[in-house]
Amino acid sequence: MTKAEILKKEILNKYRSVRQFALEMNIPYSTLVTALERGIDGMAYGTVIRICDKLNLNPVDFSPLEDGAVLSGHILENQVMASYMNLNQFGRDRVLEIMEDMSQIDKYRAKAARKK
Repeated sequence: MTKAEILKKEILNKYRSVRQFALEMNIPYSTLVTALERGIDGMAYGTVIRICDKLNLNPVDFSPLEDGAVLSGHILENQVMASYMNLNQFGRDRVLEIMEDMSQIDKYRAKAARKK
């Protein structure tokens, strides 16, 4: 199934029509229909991201995001992992050491992980 087919299927699963989705997203209907028929490769990246966010899809592989997942968090996670993978083993080890050190400092710890 192509990315355009996945988008169309998700749109029709969640909205009455492609037209309704286009109106809600403030995307010209003709632009959306053309992209769904010919492929999304020519569509602006920002538009694809907005569509994926609205449909709760991963913009990389168009798989459904987990319930409650936030697209911006998912994109950030992918960027962090891509940067991590560009490091050699020494760099990876050092990053993990720094993260471990920082996670011990309450000032840097996520609210959910803080001791009460």
